[in-house]
Amino acid sequence: MADESAPAAPLNSEIEPQAEIAAESEPENGGSKRNREEDEGSEPTGEKRIRAESEVEEKSEEPEKQEEEANVAVVGMKTFGSSVEMFDYFYKLLHTWPPNIDLNKYEHIMVLELLKKGHMEAERKIGCGIKGFQVRFHPQFKSRCFFLIRDDESVDDFSFRKCVDRILTLPETMQIKHDVNKALRGKGGGAFGRGRGRGHRGRGRK
Repeated sequence: MADESAPAAPLNSEIEPQAEIAAESEPENGGSKRNREEDEGSEPTGEKRIRAESEVEEKSEEPEKQEEEANVAVVGMKTFGSSVEMFDYFYKLLHTWPPNIDLNKYEHIMVLELLKKGHMEAERKIGCGIKGFQVRFHPQFKSRCFFLIRDDESVDDFSFRKCVDRILTLPETMQIKHDVNKALRGKGGGAFGRGRGRGHRGRGRK
């Protein structure tokens, strides 16, 4: 009986190490799963970082876009990228169009839109409606100026420079100096008045 039970002991000793090996191997498998999960979880983090950086770049570009949009204006059928560009367009029109002739349909729309958008008293200037624009020599300043002709045949002048400056601010060197403007008006008015006075006296003598 003792001889038959003796071999049973080695069988248990062989089984136990296998169980220990299996138990030791489980943490390794669990650890590898955690590693894979950490590796997989790291991908979204990288994507979030890239997305966050792109959002920062977009936000930094927003002020630049706003500045660019602020320096752009649509007048009539043209888009002007700066106040100087707009000024040059109407200055060229003023100095190349023949005097006392109505502007063509295209230029009429352009000057009308400039007046509507840029003049502080556009409604008063337009009045009963405008049937035409002409380039004439101003009787006081003796220089070219835009004149509007209303439907009732009344005529009025306006400064295209002031209109441009109100839509898009002109550089300081191109803006009208109010003190100088007043001085010119006073000087021009005085000279005009003196000239008219001499004319009346001359006719009186005759």
